[in-house]
Amino acid sequence: MVRKACSLAPNVFSAQCPTRQALDLIADKWTTLLIYLLSRGRQRYGELHRQVGGISQKMLTQTLRKLERDGLVTRHVYPEVPPRTEYELTPLGHTLIEPMRALCDWAGTHLGELEHARKRYDHAQKKPALSA
Repeated sequence: MVRKACSLAPNVFSAQCPTRQALDLIADKWTTLLIYLLSRGRQRYGELHRQVGGISQKMLTQTLRKLERDGLVTRHVYPEVPPRTEYELTPLGHTLIEPMRALCDWAGTHLGELEHARKRYDHAQKKPALSA
């Protein structure tokens, strides 16, 4: 049985442990961005799509459905013409705001160091041109 892999304690390193699935969910880049955006409050689908650069409508829909299935997001559908759909974090989703905010803040704070390290690495990986 799958749960035996973590019967003593959760083990994110075990492929059979459900905690690994939870970590995989929140480690997804689209999940991180959507949780961070929804931490600002309820938002319409179109607003989310406009704010998350590079996400396709298909990927946004899939990610929101996954978050809804896992109890992190609630979807509100209003019977209007045209239909209006809004998303917001559930109480469980709200528990991810601080960790996601910390990750986003870390990325902004350390961007310069990352870029410098990449340039240094790329420069070191260049092979010297052979002389004729």
